Amino acid sequence: MQTRNPLFNDFAELMSDAFAAAQAAGDEAKAAFRAQAERFAADMDLVSREEFEAVKTAAAKASAEVEALKARIAALEDGKKPAARRTTAKKPAAPRKTTAKKR
Repeated sequence: MQTRNPLFNDFAELMSDAFAAAQAAGDEAKAAFRAQAERFAADMDLVSREEFEAVKTAAAKASAEVEALKARIAALEDGKKPAARRTTAKKPAAPRKTTAKKR
């Protein structure tokens, strides 16, 4: 009794090859779709997630620095208020009374 039928072996081998070819075609389709999507994103001037996260981190850091500087300015202004300058405006000179001799 034969345990292996050559027809079934050929059919199984054919199916394995077909599955591998289908899987390769699927992988190629994924790669083509990804390339098209990246090209579309580049044309739309979209940024990648990594670039977005980097800018978000820099913005948060800058915002924290601004808040710290505002607090520092407020502390300096509270501790060192300049005295209001007193401007002593000179009064205009009164017109001189001249005594003119009457003739």
